[in-house]
This record gives sequence, structure tokens and C-alpha cells, in this order.
Amino acid sequence: MVDTTKNTLIYSTYGRKMAKPVNPNVAGKMLSKAKRPLLVVGSEIVDNEQLIEKVVAIAKKGIPVAATGHSITALVNKDIGAKYINVHSLGHFLGDKKWTGLDGQGPYDTVIFIGHKKYYLDQVLSGIKNFTDLKSVAIERHYMQNATLSFGNLKPEVHLEALDELIENI
Repeated sequence: MVDTTKNTLIYSTYGRKMAKPVNPNVAGKMLSKAKRPLLVVGSEIVDNEQLIEKVVAIAKKGIPVAATGHSITALVNKDIGAKYINVHSLGHFLGDKKWTGLDGQGPYDTVIFIGHKKYYLDQVLSGIKNFTDLKSVAIERHYMQNATLSFGNLKPEVHLEALDELIENI
């Protein structure tokens, strides 16, 4: 088992609620029980074939994908039905209880993030944390203090191991 709960050093300010560090097996089981999860993928995956494979594997578990930035270029021919949206716009829409989602099937209950620049995602997660009831899970390589649950700061090879374990448990 990969321990992703250590090294939760933060690099910016934080509020009164901090993300709970989570191990991949726990996060995977939580995602498997979510009624309407959404995987939000950032452009940091574009030049990393291993991360693209992990994203595709998660999507093939039945989790819809929102591609932000230029991540859509890496996912367009992967047969996972990724939909493009700007991450800041998505954060705004997630706060609207009447929004029916990217697929028109209703609001999401759990949002999973991977492949984003920390400073962009931190702002979006702050809005989600303070203005919605959504659960947010950051399976990023860096600890995201404004998520509900987050991996700690991980080396690239440990991050890939953690993603494999998460996928096994979805």
C-alpha cells in the first residue's frame, strides 16, 4: 500500500478547514460509492503518457471526464467521451445547484482533480470548499489544502503507484 498521507506541507495560505490526507485505497472506495462523480483533468497530463493512461483507466471505470486547459488534446481520441470546459467556469457551475452537469444528467456529488497547476486549482478548490456541499478529492502529485481529501506531496513514481492503487479500488 502506498502511503500518500505524509508530507502535507503547504505552499500558500489556508483557511480554517484543511484537506484530510487520504490513501489511494480509501479514495478509490469512496469514488466507487459516489453517485455522480466527475473527473476533472488538467493540462499537466499532456506530455506524460503514464498520466494519460491513468486518466483513461479511471474514466473507463464509469467516471465522466471534464478536460480543462489543453488536456482535451491528449484525451480526444481515447474513447472516453471527455468534454472540454474551462476550470474556473467549471468551478462556477459546480456552485449552481440547478446545473445539470456536462451531460445533462444532474449535479455532481464528488469531483476528482488530476493534472492541474497548483495555483490554478487552489482557487477553484477554495470556491468549492466555501460555497458548495461537494466532496473534492485531489489525486494530484501535490497536497491541495482546499480539497476535502488530498494526496500528500509525492515523487512522480510514487504518484503513479498511488494512482494504480486508486484505480484498483474504484
